[in-house]
Amino acid sequence: MAGLITEIKVQRRNKKRVNVYLDGEYGFSLGMLAAASLGRGDVLSDETIEELQRKDAANTAYDRTLNFLGYRPRSVWEVKRYLSDKGFPSQVIERVVDRLTEASLLDDLGFARYWVENRETFRPRGALLLRQELREKGVAEAVIDDVLTGMDEDASAHSAAVQWATRHTHLDDEAFQEKMFGFLRRRGFGYEVIRETVSRLLLQRGDDGRAEHDSSGFQERLKGA
Repeated sequence: MAGLITEIKVQRRNKKRVNVYLDGEYGFSLGMLAAASLGRGDVLSDETIEELQRKDAANTAYDRTLNFLGYRPRSVWEVKRYLSDKGFPSQVIERVVDRLTEASLLDDLGFARYWVENRETFRPRGALLLRQELREKGVAEAVIDDVLTGMDEDASAHSAAVQWATRHTHLDDEAFQEKMFGFLRRRGFGYEVIRETVSRLLLQRGDDGRAEHDSSGFQERLKGA
């Protein structure tokens, strides 16, 4: 493919790319950025062409990843999987990840903090479930430990329970208690946290005249769960 550049034309359908002609014939296409240093009369070796194409692929992957990151922060693992699914080779993927990391656009610690804060705001859950979710995003255990240290699970469980309770005021006392227990357990909270949260909500429910203050029967059922 090596040869003399005789023409560089902007593509009709994509004004951000050009076609490069070598010795009067079409050779290959590049993005504007990768082609910026080229001009008529330049002689390109096979090695130079391969490097230009690698640079072009990395620029394309980078631009696509910026769009991918535009929806929400991502973990390194998510970005690598996304680019792999798009068919980019591993060398290009590593190049893009390094570039994003250097620009502070990709950071697993920042992503993990965002993930936990977002869950706390919209869908509170326990440390066990948060840990599982972050593991699934490829976040390292040390990073997970960092972001979960000092987490107030009692407050998170109460917030989740209040959100749930406001949608289930129609339930009778027993159903309310048992369903809340199941809900909090699915959200990843431990037994002690659930027990305290349910007791607290029962008292609040009773104060509002919708449930009895005595929840001893339900406490016994929890112990046996």
